[in-house]
Amino acid sequence: MSDRGLVRRLREALRGRTAPAVRPTTRPQIGLPEMLGAVGAALLGSSRATSAVERILHELSSAYGRDDVQSFVLPTLVLVEDPSAGSQRTELFPATHGDLRLDQAGAVERLIERARMQRMPPADVVRELERIRATPPRFNAVTMILGHALLTVGFGLVLDPVALALPFYAVLGAIVGTVVVLTARFAQLSLVLPVLIPFGITLGTGLFVAPLIGDDPIRLVAPALVSLLPGLTLTLAAVELTSNQVVAGASRMVYGVARLGLLVFGVFAAISILGVHPAENPLPPLGAWAPWVGVVLTAIGYTLFSVAPRGAFPWIVVSLVVAYGAQALGALAIGAQLSGFVGAVVVIVVVGLLRRIPAAPPSAVMLMCAYWLLVPGALGFIGLSRVAEGTDGAGAADLVAGTLVSLVSIALGMVVGASMTREVDVVARGWRRVARFHPSRDASAPGAEPPAR
Repeated sequence: MSDRGLVRRLREALRGRTAPAVRPTTRPQIGLPEMLGAVGAALLGSSRATSAVERILHELSSAYGRDDVQSFVLPTLVLVEDPSAGSQRTELFPATHGDLRLDQAGAVERLIERARMQRMPPADVVRELERIRATPPRFNAVTMILGHALLTVGFGLVLDPVALALPFYAVLGAIVGTVVVLTARFAQLSLVLPVLIPFGITLGTGLFVAPLIGDDPIRLVAPALVSLLPGLTLTLAAVELTSNQVVAGASRMVYGVARLGLLVFGVFAAISILGVHPAENPLPPLGAWAPWVGVVLTAIGYTLFSVAPRGAFPWIVVSLVVAYGAQALGALAIGAQLSGFVGAVVVIVVVGLLRRIPAAPPSAVMLMCAYWLLVPGALGFIGLSRVAEGTDGAGAADLVAGTLVSLVSIALGMVVGASMTREVDVVARGWRRVARFHPSRDASAPGAEPPAR
């Protein structure tokens, strides 16, 4: 090569005049495996157990005439095996897009039902899922913060209904809601918020609120931290473990315990600085009506904070009232620790019946709210905080043990309730099939019009 040619090549390299990279001009073809991976990731973002996600993906595969396609689901990963794909038989689809809002979870459930019934093209399903994820919330940030404040007051009326504490519940809920809403887009902060938020509000509560009210600072901050507590995560882990999903259940359980430990560490750090101990003479609670008012406020707050779909509020109230009422009756019959079994069974069966009403929202919208009320994450948080604090060790240990028993009972109730709902669906489909192929005697009488075909 001549010196002139070498100089020309060096100039082109410095100017970046290299051959352009070959880029695909069209989007990769989207088939059934890609659709199943996207649907599975969306369901995981809707706080569904991996066993339920696998069942739904199998039903979708059967609806598309591909029973040979197998799906394996982990809390953050969906694996789809297609025997007809040649060398690349197994594809991995990460589920790392974050949790969905209530309106998005409801839209995903409706889309899955439409895809199952109409056999929509896989590309259209994936495109619709992307559109659902990109949909902005219909409530602004101020409304969502107000919803978190109402949610905190509602849970405060359920957990620790003290009259003087109600305005402080609202203030603490607004503070935590502001931090959660404003930092939702910064994934890096999710690692430190479970420590910083409980540390900050426990420190402020111990300095200014607890001496004024005379109540336990740990019980005062627990309702405000309800959106950070991993109660639903721990319950889903118990459901997966009872459904033989050992890998998924164990990994989710480890994550839930670690997150709960971070929250407890933040509280323990603040208590260590303050040297505050639980109040010896707690204030008398409000009457028996307080938890029921708290349930209604929880429904309002959850509707605003988690952005429920339009028209879903009355159905959310019904599901929460059913869950709390069934759990209260179960506590009278079989004890408080096992009452979650009754509440979970009843609410899942009732929601399974309500979703048949055309005006009702998808079952995911009603069940997610009910799970928040059923799971005893707040009680476990209080118990672990007491253990870390070193006060009332025996009572705190009993509270933690009771929380674990409650988690297992709720998980078993969810499994039993889901099984009963599926059996009812099978019977209903069989009845409709019989009615379709065996018309009534009036329709087959002389002079009657033949049934439509």
